[in-house]
Amino acid sequence: MASTLGVAVVGFGWMGRVHTQAYARIAHHYPRLGLRPELIRVAEEVPGRAEEAAAQFGFASTTRDWREIAADPRVRAVSITAPNFLHREIGVTMAEAGKHIWIEKPVGLTAGDAGAVADAVAKAGVQGTVGFNYRNAPAVEAARELIASGEIGTVTHVRVRLFSDYAAHPEGALTWRYERARGGSGVLGDLASHGVDLARFLLGDIVSLTADTAIFVPERARPTGATAGHTRSTGGDLGPVENEDYVNCLLRFASGARGVLEACRVSVGEQNNYGFEVHGTRGAVFWDFRRMNELGVSRGTTYQDQPVSTVYVGPGVGEYGAFQPGAANSMGYDDLKVVEAYRFLRSIAEGTPYGTTLTDAVHSAAALEAMTRSAGTGTWVDLA
Repeated sequence: MASTLGVAVVGFGWMGRVHTQAYARIAHHYPRLGLRPELIRVAEEVPGRAEEAAAQFGFASTTRDWREIAADPRVRAVSITAPNFLHREIGVTMAEAGKHIWIEKPVGLTAGDAGAVADAVAKAGVQGTVGFNYRNAPAVEAARELIASGEIGTVTHVRVRLFSDYAAHPEGALTWRYERARGGSGVLGDLASHGVDLARFLLGDIVSLTADTAIFVPERARPTGATAGHTRSTGGDLGPVENEDYVNCLLRFASGARGVLEACRVSVGEQNNYGFEVHGTRGAVFWDFRRMNELGVSRGTTYQDQPVSTVYVGPGVGEYGAFQPGAANSMGYDDLKVVEAYRFLRSIAEGTPYGTTLTDAVHSAAALEAMTRSAGTGTWVDLA
């Protein structure tokens, strides 16, 4: 019989809801996992939101002060889905209290923040998982295996794109996401962090980069009430957008491969256009998040005019078999977070990390800081 694990969620905006739903689905998709998450507590400072979460999902108790969760002996694992500027303090405090943590990216506002959480996790001997969910797509894992096998030859270059329109509307409210002190590095932390993780997952370490950034919507109206997600606001006082709407970056990998990473949060006409194209000396592999369960693959010996085939992933690839019985049945975004929750709980059960770790978060944060430095100086920056 599976044992129960008391879990809590800190911050109940959209991502807090996604984590909670993932916990609820674990028993359905992974019935043989030796742990069953039990929703013990939810913390949210917006009045009434935690109570609504408890009523809908069955949390045993609520609080507006996340520190009460750190002191609660019933809680052994914590999802940290609060605003970015709180991640370091909450992450370190929870780890020092002996709680395993599943923390959303970016892990704080700086590489120092990510490193502090990583150090606290290591010192406490707890498990730490980070929300780089796109690498959990079975097709992405299949692409990694294909690249590593040498089927497309030696990788020459990659392009990683993350275009979205969630901030494109000029009436989008000036929430914490657009403030340097609370949101950090704008689209770099929000989307480019995923791009860095995908690039490293597929091709290995990045050794140097050069970047350019821009703010295209320089002012927004301050919200007049509590916000969740990407709320619109009119009539409030205008304030400056302090962090980046857009970044493009040239990458050099330890392998000798080259790369381009581009991310934008104000791309009108783009709805979650995330993906990559990896080219090698004998072929290529293509992935589009909006067609998450398939790959475009070119391989062979013709080189010029070599065709691209569509390959549908199926059972036996990554965690696909936990969700669908046969190839070409669709998985979705929330399924990737269920995979993430499973790997987090498996890490706790077995005492061995599965999936993304705080080390991955530190690498991503270091690359984001290098992008910021490069954009300010116009130079290449080495990643030590």
